[in-house]
Amino acid sequence: MDVRANDGKPSQYLSFFIDGEEYAIGILQVKEIIRWGAITKVPTTPRWIRGVLNLRGLVVPVVDLAAKFGIRETPVTAQTCVVIVETDLDGEKTLMGVVADAVSQVLDFRAEDVGEPPPFGTRIRVDYIVGMGRAGQKFVHILDIDGVLSADELMSVAEAARDGEAAGPEAARKEIA
Repeated sequence: MDVRANDGKPSQYLSFFIDGEEYAIGILQVKEIIRWGAITKVPTTPRWIRGVLNLRGLVVPVVDLAAKFGIRETPVTAQTCVVIVETDLDGEKTLMGVVADAVSQVLDFRAEDVGEPPPFGTRIRVDYIVGMGRAGQKFVHILDIDGVLSADELMSVAEAARDGEAAGPEAARKEIA
């Protein structure tokens, strides 16, 4: 995804904070923002999977980007929220929740406002960043949310959860028999 190839038209991004740093996701991938609420933990998942939430009957995995980036687990405050994004997992559109310390604003970036990510100095893997958006005197990390929520890592987590669900009831039936 090349954020600089937008024919001179501004592209919109939702910005949010993780541990004092501002990040952004393309607004077209953002479906909604919800307050932190009841998250159900899922056994045997990595630390960066906070669990799942019930979004009008849909089971939506919730990813803590701060933990995934190796910063720290996001502490829950009054401003903590979950940004529901639509990501592409192996060609299939999937809803995922992303934990943010706080949502900031919608930003408009023109091609000339977006530079290459630096090859060093960021707190996260450079391949997770598609560009650095210039917002006044500061820069905002523009995330490749499909890359951050990569199919390989998430599919292994989903398989572990499915295996756990499948083993649970069957194991219980075997113990009863």
